[in-house]
Amino acid sequence: MTRHLLDIVDFNTAEVMAILDLAEQPIESLGRPLDGHGASLIFEKPSNRTRHSMEMAVVQLGGHPVYTRGEEIGFDTREPVEDVARIMAGYHSIIAARVFDHATVERAAAALDADGTEVPVVNMLSDRSHPLQAFADALTMRQRLGVLTGQTVAYVGDYANVARSLAEISLLLGMHVRLGCPRGFDADDAELERLSTIGTGTIEQVTRAAEAAEGANAVHTDTWVSMGQETEKAARRRAFEGYTVDDDIMALADPNAVFMHCLPAYRGFEVSADVIDGPQSAVFQQGHNRMHAARGALAFVLSEVTR
Repeated sequence: MTRHLLDIVDFNTAEVMAILDLAEQPIESLGRPLDGHGASLIFEKPSNRTRHSMEMAVVQLGGHPVYTRGEEIGFDTREPVEDVARIMAGYHSIIAARVFDHATVERAAAALDADGTEVPVVNMLSDRSHPLQAFADALTMRQRLGVLTGQTVAYVGDYANVARSLAEISLLLGMHVRLGCPRGFDADDAELERLSTIGTGTIEQVTRAAEAAEGANAVHTDTWVSMGQETEKAARRRAFEGYTVDDDIMALADPNAVFMHCLPAYRGFEVSADVIDGPQSAVFQQGHNRMHAARGALAFVLSEVTR
């Protein structure tokens, strides 16, 4: 059975826990499920952490990663997404893509499923979700905080792909999720209702960073201006005034709270230098866990193919 990794909610709580456990296992215990096989890594959007973590995860599982830029593929300009997926599936045992439009990975997976081709499609980032980042986030929180059930995770900033996947995995793990987002950049009522049905966790949304951080065990944020939003930079920075995670915000969290950011970070904007470079920060552990989480996720989906 082919299991694609497009969204966190493609998995249940037990499967999420299994992926996190695989991420922490010694590399040699995972065997070499990609021995002699390739992994197609397609990047419509360039990335530092995603490329390095995915290439190394593939190598650690015995495979050969092939990095391809988006313009070399030309989704729906040179050829349809479905044709690309079907061709790549003849060369590789994994297809992973970092895309602008979430529909791209959905269409690729649907085309392979229609053919009965047992090659998993992995979403390395889309406009809707960032599941590999969420697995790294959960892994880091578990390493820093222990059992996550009942703990509070705060997200301060723009409710977009990173926040959505973080909320989903946290809810599946039984955490209380508190979103602190300015109006216009928050989760709408339909989205909050959807989130409320996930796992055993609970969800709430507030409009101030201080409210979000109150008593939280983990405080997350992300850049206010993501790739492709450069023309909105000035307007976004005005909209997010007062949402900088600084010492005052962290002082409201649990005394043992951890600060997290998926990087790249812009000191003085979404986070102060004192916080991101301070003792509560786990951002580099979190970044390193991108590789371990990717290895665990790939090992899991590959094991599902061979069942």
